[in-house]
Amino acid sequence: MSEKRIINLPGSTPIAPYSPAVAANGFVFVSGQVGFDPVERRYYGEDAASQIRGMLENLKTMLAQAGSSLEKVVKTTVFLTDVNDFDTLNVIYSEFFPACPPARSCVQVAALPKGALAEIEAVALA
Repeated sequence: MSEKRIINLPGSTPIAPYSPAVAANGFVFVSGQVGFDPVERRYYGEDAASQIRGMLENLKTMLAQAGSSLEKVVKTTVFLTDVNDFDTLNVIYSEFFPACPPARSCVQVAALPKGALAEIEAVALA
């Protein structure tokens, strides 16, 4: 069995008992990222577009911390509290994944922790 390595962002503490990301067997598994600024301790904005852009920036940062990148993402799952934000998601998502986007699922959920409007989890190559 391969060793697993826990990835944390410097200066950031998870709000629950989980690892922000785990690297194992050539993959990086990133826990749900929302559009929350971990340094300022506030959402990047109150609207879906700001939070979607923030969640993708947080994903990018988490992957870099693990030694990976957006180009190495093979699968994402996106959770939206309002499926009417699907078009907004697609416009912003295509900026972060302009070519060869990863496989993706997107679902509407009743609510997300701490009032987030969108969340993304990902699996990437290390």
